[in-house]
Amino acid sequence: MKSPLLSLPGAVAAEGRDEGVAGHYGDLFREQRALADGNGLVDLSHRGVVAVTGDDRLSWLHLLLTQHVSDLAPHQATEALILSANGHIEHAMYLVDDGTTVWMHVEPGTQGDLIAYLESMKFFYRVEVADRTEDTAVVHLPAGSIAEVPDGVAVRETAQGRDLFLPRADLETYAAANGPAVGILAYEALRIEAHRPRVGFETDHRTIPHELGWIGTAVHLQKGCYRGQETVARVHNLGKPPRRLVFLHLDGSEVHLPGHGTPVRLAADGEEGRQLGFITTSARHHELGPIALALVKRNVAVDAELMAGDTAAAQETVVEP
Repeated sequence: MKSPLLSLPGAVAAEGRDEGVAGHYGDLFREQRALADGNGLVDLSHRGVVAVTGDDRLSWLHLLLTQHVSDLAPHQATEALILSANGHIEHAMYLVDDGTTVWMHVEPGTQGDLIAYLESMKFFYRVEVADRTEDTAVVHLPAGSIAEVPDGVAVRETAQGRDLFLPRADLETYAAANGPAVGILAYEALRIEAHRPRVGFETDHRTIPHELGWIGTAVHLQKGCYRGQETVARVHNLGKPPRRLVFLHLDGSEVHLPGHGTPVRLAADGEEGRQLGFITTSARHHELGPIALALVKRNVAVDAELMAGDTAAAQETVVEP
């Protein structure tokens, strides 16, 4: 679904998973600084939107999600995962209940699979699940923004800012009144700086929540049974995850950024050394320079100098080994 904000002056379309919205509007670092200062808005209208209504919506979702949501207060933002039977991450949902409806946004194009799973688990519960992507656009306002929120719009408010579930028909008008519009690349650079993982980038087919630091923020360790809980409890109580997320400062003299999947090795071993992990996301930050997130083997020393492809990288710990 192509955003109308792609018609704004300077808009350059994003590629890959974020296709459909602007990657930037002509000045990546200016856009990052605007977000960091609490100005502008980010068009996330390419993300899937799912709504759950009905008297049993919270108690029912509580049985399926990794998060404790049975007593979720109206307008309280949270995030949650859906895991496979083996504990691997399948979906990440960013949700809020407005008192009558649970609104959630998910990775672009994944709402169909999520809804299919939720529908298969309805049984006798009084719930209705709807794909609202066609009529609802997600807009992000950064922390500190003074932009007004229209009446009747569901809002997720977190430390990073507010996610609005805006009627898609109002997107262009709202952006004109509350801009400047900021591209997804600026939003992603600040996400990397904040060490926040994203499904499809920091995850692969065998990622478990412990590897990305999602224990506590998206996984509640004291709630009842859900699919994949045995793996979560076993790793938490008896062991360590096989991999861990790290933040990397990349050599700023390199022209190119290492892309998703670029091998990570010990710098001492050179480009022919054993692969210890891979780059998940990289970006150019307005203050920090080239940065990245990577998933590496747990036993990689926290002070080890690394190489991302042919680029030198110094690591910061995100998940303890």
